[in-house]
Amino acid sequence: MTRPRLLPATLLLAAALGGCGGAAPLTFDLAALPVGGRPTAAGRAIVVSEPVGIQPFEADRIIVREGGGSLSFLGGGQWADRLPRLIQTRIIQSLENSGRLRSVSRPGDKVAADYQLISEIRAFDIQTATGEAVVDLSLKLVADGTGRVAAARIFTARVPVASVDAGSGARALDQALVTVLGDIVRWVNTGR
Repeated sequence: MTRPRLLPATLLLAAALGGCGGAAPLTFDLAALPVGGRPTAAGRAIVVSEPVGIQPFEADRIIVREGGGSLSFLGGGQWADRLPRLIQTRIIQSLENSGRLRSVSRPGDKVAADYQLISEIRAFDIQTATGEAVVDLSLKLVADGTGRVAAARIFTARVPVASVDAGSGARALDQALVTVLGDIVRWVNTGR
């Protein structure tokens, strides 16, 4: 029995599609904090909502904020997913990796939780006026069931950017997010 030969057709299709529209942008990911600490089953259960933000932050593009406040997309690079979903995933992974919570989940998981973590992206961009990557997230820890805000805080980190290009910008934003994630994990786990 002979198997169909799909490889040549696949290569032709890939070559045809590859020629359309020029080079594809580089795709960048963001890192979560590594596993650390001893696991404990006595911690709280947290549901992490997807962050909200102004429309440019809802995309998968790397944003540049010019001196006058105008926003543009940095050519040649994109995030591995929509920015809010990517940040939500890295917050969840970082909290899980801390080993201090009973459970960490998304709202759609239908897991009973003690608190919901609600966040807003205030800045996640390269600022040309200062030459920095800026990550600024506002978070609220809301008691599940009552809607009472148990705690609220703004987390900010700034990292110098060597040059305004996709690779340098993505690396600097990733470093700034790792700093913010460390602060968020400490805050959620200890209240400080």
